[in-house]
Amino acid sequence: MSQNVGAHRSRVASHSTPPVPETVDHEKIEQAVRMILEAIGEDPDREGLIDTPKRVARMYQEIFSGLHSDPAEELSARFHVDHDELVLVKDITFYSACEHHLLPFYGLAHVAYLPANGTVTGLSKLARLVDHVAKQPQIQERMTNTIADVLHNTLNPQGVMVVIEAEHLCMTMRGVKKPGSKTVTIASRGLYETNPEKQQQVLRMLHLEV
Repeated sequence: MSQNVGAHRSRVASHSTPPVPETVDHEKIEQAVRMILEAIGEDPDREGLIDTPKRVARMYQEIFSGLHSDPAEELSARFHVDHDELVLVKDITFYSACEHHLLPFYGLAHVAYLPANGTVTGLSKLARLVDHVAKQPQIQERMTNTIADVLHNTLNPQGVMVVIEAEHLCMTMRGVKKPGSKTVTIASRGLYETNPEKQQQVLRMLHLEV
């Protein structure tokens, strides 16, 4: 089998991004944070907490910025090349928030696609797509499906496969309290959905063969 595989490893968690637009109601968040602090028996006016409501509002503006824009915009740069075999960008670090408890889940995303008619996008665009989709409250399963759907619907490749491995703080610091446990989710489209051998090829490269 040909090994003409465009595989790329990315362990850079951050990259240059434009300023986050004003997309949240800072005043409401600040009021809500003050109420929460009071409800747990804290004094929101003490020295260590006096600016916490403002800090939390700015944080939510940043980490939930993916709610207010189209992730497909990250794939606007497309090219035509003489390549119709697997493209895989693996180990893309990400941070997101569980919608059930608003606690973080974080880990690695692996994004693979099989180009059609030589249409590809920049490798960094796949990492940007993961970052964009991650910035909203959600469950891991939906995040995995969203990345796969955006890539499949935008590039129209022969197939798409997205694998996410993540640790959830709602399972680490509360509830069952199992630090180090990982959740793995997979979304397949096109040939990776209908051809088990194609899917296993990607899983073997990720050492996740089942």
